[in-house]
Amino acid sequence: MEKSNPTAGTVFTETLRGVRCIRLSVRTDETTSPERQREADDIAAAALGIDVGEGDAVREAVDLDVSASKVGPFDRPQLGGWLARPDDFDALIWWRFDRAIRSMGDMHDLAKWAREHRKMLVFAEGIGGGRLVFDFRNPMDPTSELMMMLAFAAQVEAQSIKDRVTGAQAAMRKMALRWRGGGRPVYGYLPAPMPREHGGVGWTLVPDPAAVKVIERIIAELVSGVTVHTIAVRLNADGVLSPSEHWKAYQARKKNKADADTGKPKKRPAQWRAQTIVKMLTNPAMMGWKMHKGNPVRDDQGNPITAAETPILTREEFDRVGALLAPKPLAEKAPQRPDSTALLLRVIHCDGCGSRMYLNKSTGYYGCSSYKYGWFCKAPASVRATWVDDYVTAEFLRTAGPVQITRVTETPGYDPQPEIDATAAEYEEHQKQQGRQKFRAAQAAWQRHADALDARLAELETREKREPRREAVPTGRTYADDWNNADTAGKRAMLVDAGARLMVKRGTKGGWRTLDLRRVEFTITGELDPCIEAITTTAQDIEREDAPEHAPAQGTSLRIHQDELASAA
Repeated sequence: MEKSNPTAGTVFTETLRGVRCIRLSVRTDETTSPERQREADDIAAAALGIDVGEGDAVREAVDLDVSASKVGPFDRPQLGGWLARPDDFDALIWWRFDRAIRSMGDMHDLAKWAREHRKMLVFAEGIGGGRLVFDFRNPMDPTSELMMMLAFAAQVEAQSIKDRVTGAQAAMRKMALRWRGGGRPVYGYLPAPMPREHGGVGWTLVPDPAAVKVIERIIAELVSGVTVHTIAVRLNADGVLSPSEHWKAYQARKKNKADADTGKPKKRPAQWRAQTIVKMLTNPAMMGWKMHKGNPVRDDQGNPITAAETPILTREEFDRVGALLAPKPLAEKAPQRPDSTALLLRVIHCDGCGSRMYLNKSTGYYGCSSYKYGWFCKAPASVRATWVDDYVTAEFLRTAGPVQITRVTETPGYDPQPEIDATAAEYEEHQKQQGRQKFRAAQAAWQRHADALDARLAELETREKREPRREAVPTGRTYADDWNNADTAGKRAMLVDAGARLMVKRGTKGGWRTLDLRRVEFTITGELDPCIEAITTTAQDIEREDAPEHAPAQGTSLRIHQDELASAA
């Protein structure tokens, strides 16, 4: 089907013959890859009814390693050849303006050529992402050339503004204590005017007291052994605002207004999640470091540049928290069942095979679990729960109850190795970019950063490792005090932390109405050993002096491991 243009007096075909134009300054540039440009061109061509051919007959101009700033459209190897054969096509399609032209002079020459040869110029993505179509097939209509000139000028200005903003942000990143302003800082910090003693210009970051309390709570629970998931659940249950919601609340207070009730259904507030906590506490920005594209911003000596005079975490504390959040071996990932009603979960074991025994709520008995794991137990044990619960409670209070509870305070040490590893990884990644810089200025910038990283590594390797120091401070409470005030989950945690273990043998036939003490063996291992041993020895000496005829109940078996005590002696 043919379509005539009465103004021009020329006949055009309905389906236009197009040329797909692709240009790349650096072959390794993934963000403007030929594949991406080709896809965008094809989408635009299909929408406008333009055919670029296929297979060996495809119409395409591919100019790789060609700079638009240095080489104009008519001088490019492939595009120049197509422009010299205007009768072979009707339209040219580019991804964006910068793939075709970079100067006003080239824009004018290309528009003049398109008007003379009555061609259509298409840009798949213009300002704001919209498609731009300039139809020069009517030589009497100057609109297309005017619109192309205005669009190109607007894009050049937009790019100029973007470059100025990017340059200003890059300059501010190198300024110590200077926060760029705009955007949300990492949780735990708030923007504040720069103090006069530091110039008084711009913004810096200061600790957010409310958020710092939450961070301290999280770290304290991590130190006590609480899982990240459980911490997130507790924070949500207590109504603690997540980082994003905390920032929204801060912004509302700053504007001195509450969220207006617009009548629209409000979105469910963002909640704390395990990955939120891990990502937050493993971000070097917690130390006040400036970060850019996932890496620390460094000065010429390779030292991290900070945006806060007072960091929330020191390097030592940051590394310690990172160690707490590091993935643990499977052997250490013992299942936690805070909802279980079994006092002796992870404490009671079958003597026949060594497997754990679990509580059957319907029968009220602990039973051997070997069948769950597919192995054979020669003497599977089963015992009434109330009997062994009472027995373990009595034995634990008798042996560990009088022991004074101490709070262990740890003075963090310092290990430069984590920062050495991180800086070395950043250095190796930077080395991969060597040789890709086309201009001397870019090469010099690359070399400065490489020298800075090398200097930082050399300085870190001179630092000595300091081991942490631990100090036990009495709390004035005993294990019996905490036991009497704890619920089932708390008591179970005390038993597990103390290294309590109950081995149960298979019962004998008979009408037993109480626990046969010959079937059970209760042991405690771990840090309580020396204290329990000292108390037990003292008690036995007193008993021998006051009542030498007194003897332990027949069949009772209590074994206290003395490995650590012997090694300490």
